[in-house]
Amino acid sequence: MAKTTPIEFIRQVQAETKKVVWPTGRETIMTGVMVVIMTTILALFFLGVDTFFNAVVQALLKLAK
Repeated sequence: MAKTTPIEFIRQVQAETKKVVWPTGRETIMTGVMVVIMTTILALFFLGVDTFFNAVVQALLKLAK
């Protein structure tokens, strides 16, 4: 495998960076909003699951007394 000099490496990185299609501001905002929505939905789901299991464990502990 041929070794690449640091200067050549930097040139290659610059060339690849020019090929990147960066998202628009609108796309970035929409993605951020979707992340917040999905995170909220998952948080509510896990809150419900945790509450359910907490109730089950509390009921079992009352039976053990």
